[in-house]
Amino acid sequence: MKPDQIPPTDHTALDEQQCMKLLATVPVGRIVYTVRALPAVMPARYHLGEDGSVLLRAAAKSELVRAVSGALVAFEAGEVSGSDGSGWSVTVLGQAEVAAVPRQHDTWLRGPGQVSIRIRPELVTGRVLPAAPTGRI
Repeated sequence: MKPDQIPPTDHTALDEQQCMKLLATVPVGRIVYTVRALPAVMPARYHLGEDGSVLLRAAAKSELVRAVSGALVAFEAGEVSGSDGSGWSVTVLGQAEVAAVPRQHDTWLRGPGQVSIRIRPELVTGRVLPAAPTGRI
């Protein structure tokens, strides 16, 4: 078998710039945090701030806000094809900052009883998932 015919077996790493471009293409990801020392994962709509921060909104009195305020959290987003298993995944690690949303801020973040959660990227990693061999996802 020639080298170009060998199916990829490892995930290809992405650089930070590629990761940020991919994050900008999907509207929903998952925030990963802890509650009473146990891992928790919650889907969340988000968008990227001008500085590359991941911006979420949440109910001010929610368990999520209590758990993440000032904590180190992870945020993951990606896409995977249902037909061949190919895709990508990007993870952002950073401190979560919870704040009231200023009036001049993006209307997407505003809402009654809502606060913003900003995750400033400290570590950004990403991988490309190769297509599975034919017939095996």
